[in-house]
Amino acid sequence: MGTYTVDYCKKDSIDQIRNILAARQRRVIEHPPFSHAAVLVPLFQKEGDCHLLFTRRSEEVKYHKGEISFPGGVVDEEDRELIHTALREADEEIGLKESDVQVLGVLDDIVTITEFIVTPIVGLFPYPYPFKVSEAEIAELIEVPLASLLEEDCFSERKIFRGGQKEVVYAYQYGEHIIWGATARILSQFLDLITSSRGT
Repeated sequence: MGTYTVDYCKKDSIDQIRNILAARQRRVIEHPPFSHAAVLVPLFQKEGDCHLLFTRRSEEVKYHKGEISFPGGVVDEEDRELIHTALREADEEIGLKESDVQVLGVLDDIVTITEFIVTPIVGLFPYPYPFKVSEAEIAELIEVPLASLLEEDCFSERKIFRGGQKEVVYAYQYGEHIIWGATARILSQFLDLITSSRGT
């Protein structure tokens, strides 16, 4: 993909991301047996570069132990909407307050192998930030420069067979960390949207 000098966290780029997400018809999945969940795709600017924040899940959580993910979780009855679910869970997991997140828009729903319908919410927050991490749920916070995720050798895909069916699995490598599964699918869509808008 070449070298990227675009700062996706600057105001004009943030406005463009907001416009891209508002203008498109997003994919909504309804499948009643499955539970709904929402995650926050958190952008922030650090040392002049746009970053994404990921979490590594603890070994104590029920699903996806030890995996790299975005902050998020299952919809609660009191949640007003899916955006509130993502923001509430981000507060519970890493101490990121709803009032500190500028919501930019919503990506397509995806279905996980654990039978959740996940709605990704894209948001921007100020950095540095006084995180308060829930050690029961989160083992580590991982700050990844957006430019690293856009490098060609960062991304890979492979075909696997699951339940007798062929499936394509995406993966992103950042240092020792591998981002795969549902999180990689969300990340792929987000990166495709922001780069295709610039003809890259």
